Amino acid sequence: MPDLTIQRLGHACGARVTGVDLSRPVSAADLAAIRRAWLENLVLVFPGQKLDPRSLVAFTRNFGELDDYATQPFNRHPEFNEVFVLTNKRTNGKPSPTYNSGQNWHTDLSYTLRPAKGTAVYCVEKPSVGGDTMFANMYLAYERLSPKMREFLDGLEAVHDASLIEGLDKRGPEVANEFRRLNPPVVHPAVRVHQESGRKALYVNERVRNFLGLSEAESKPIVKFLCEHSVQPRHTYRHYWSIGDLVMWDNRCLVHLAVGDYDPAEIRHMIRTSCMGDYYGRYLDPEAAAAQMKSAPVPAADKKSVAALHD
Repeated sequence: MPDLTIQRLGHACGARVTGVDLSRPVSAADLAAIRRAWLENLVLVFPGQKLDPRSLVAFTRNFGELDDYATQPFNRHPEFNEVFVLTNKRTNGKPSPTYNSGQNWHTDLSYTLRPAKGTAVYCVEKPSVGGDTMFANMYLAYERLSPKMREFLDGLEAVHDASLIEGLDKRGPEVANEFRRLNPPVVHPAVRVHQESGRKALYVNERVRNFLGLSEAESKPIVKFLCEHSVQPRHTYRHYWSIGDLVMWDNRCLVHLAVGDYDPAEIRHMIRTSCMGDYYGRYLDPEAAAAQMKSAPVPAADKKSVAALHD
């Protein structure tokens, strides 16, 4: 196999990585190069891979502890809790709970206490046209705001609400209600400092209901402005999927959008893993936190940290 090669795909973010077979153990040198490229380019595309759920889990574990998707158990792989299935295939005559996932600009799992650090998605089947994914660089979104706006945002916290997921209610009342129960609103800073790069990134997306200390009416135009500012073309990269692509991205400094511009009669089927975040938020309502600790499947490794947030 040729040597590992990294080629930039976009000005704002994105790079193609070739010369590595992710279905096999990756050398320490190649992993180090991939980590550097990920930190620099935010989105990495590995074309022409031949992966299954087991090999996807094995590769992405190199980048951190994997989420078991306990807060969204509706479409986990039957053999691997760490693998989430994104598909519009019908099961027993019913639509998949993820047939319309990701169709507003968001950061993965920002409506949870421990948002995803990174996400990896492998393309198994795709429509003949459309079904792309877009990414926006939130470092640039923050840095290209006015100094006064940056100063204002540095002191704000935002309420992320799973109820604002685009198309959630179309998945059926049972799924939608359970999803909300498992994911009460959480609070995160409006600007996050990346744990590795040290750079500030805007952490506001279309799943933000309001800012603490501001009403929803006051917050709404600010959220709208920030979301529109963030996703302007100069901040974005658009990925046109091919079967066998593995795309991994850094949720700490990106938002993304699954573009619903394809014939729903055609199959879009992908599998996903997510690395657990290196930061914890807090619940907006401590009583909701207590209820979730009793009834929702919080990962055992996180229970002590979650409880400490609400002592």
